[in-house]
Amino acid sequence: MTNKRAHVFYSGNVQGVGFRYTAEDIAESLGLKGWVKNLSDGRVEVVAEGDEKDLKEFLDKISNGQMARYIKDTEVSWEKATKEFDSFEVAF
Repeated sequence: MTNKRAHVFYSGNVQGVGFRYTAEDIAESLGLKGWVKNLSDGRVEVVAEGDEKDLKEFLDKISNGQMARYIKDTEVSWEKATKEFDSFEVAF
């Protein structure tokens, strides 16, 4: 098991469409830890940690699932996991 951190920025029409709660549901179903939040510039930011395979599945489900039509651009940075999170939540 390779623990990693994905730091992701989604842009497009990603606020006000249930994006954060969809991301939270997917992350929780995969056992990921971290958070998702809206940014003042209209983007959504995600920090998720877990097994690399699960993180890739998370990114795939977001980019190709019901939220795909709202996403214009995705920026992903891969980092070392810090293991600072106990759960995955919507941050404000």
